[in-house]
Amino acid sequence: MSSTRNPASTSPHGPGAPLPDRFDIAGVTSEGAAWLASAGTYPRSTLALWAERPGAPVVLPCGSTFDVVNAPAIFGRRMLDRLRDDGPGSGPVAAYRGRMLLFAAPGTAQRLPTLMEWEEWGSRGAGGQEGAGHAGRCGAVPPLLCHGTGDAVTVPALSIDRCGASPAARLESRWLVAPDTRHPWLPGPEILLWAAVRAARMAASAAVRISIFPPADQDAKVYDVSRRR
Repeated sequence: MSSTRNPASTSPHGPGAPLPDRFDIAGVTSEGAAWLASAGTYPRSTLALWAERPGAPVVLPCGSTFDVVNAPAIFGRRMLDRLRDDGPGSGPVAAYRGRMLLFAAPGTAQRLPTLMEWEEWGSRGAGGQEGAGHAGRCGAVPPLLCHGTGDAVTVPALSIDRCGASPAARLESRWLVAPDTRHPWLPGPEILLWAAVRAARMAASAAVRISIFPPADQDAKVYDVSRRR
């Protein structure tokens, strides 16, 4: 999605220095950068930093502009696939150090764990009295880290530094769905619960198809019938 240049995003530390309309192939636009910066206490300073160093990652607080649901990489990718293929779509999504960061509506971090426990998809009951009855179901959804008010996350750089960063570093911190507007749509807790449950059920179905033949019984007696007359 293209965007127009935002006059308010001019660096206060020099004459001019506006943010580019789009940062490299990462896909973040000037409007998306302005939305990210609005989460911080000093958005103009953040924009000034990005204008000078678009390859710099930044730590931003959660809770006001967005919350973040932090999932293991593979499971997070399954959630993203479900949101995009079967659901309403996703908000911005980033990969960071083997985890998937799904940006969500403010309040999601507080509400989502409660919904998962209510629907018996959480992990709290795994060691309790109901652990045996729900172990299979709870184990299908890995622990999801929910970052809300009082938390902060490191967001990937707006531009890919092809010269300074190694390929491994670029892969471990990058945008998968880059913010490109000042008002991105963000999924709420109910939608993310649906995506997590759907991803878990599809993963379980795939495991059942792979394990269609049970393992051989090591103690079973084997008879050679090829010599029978």
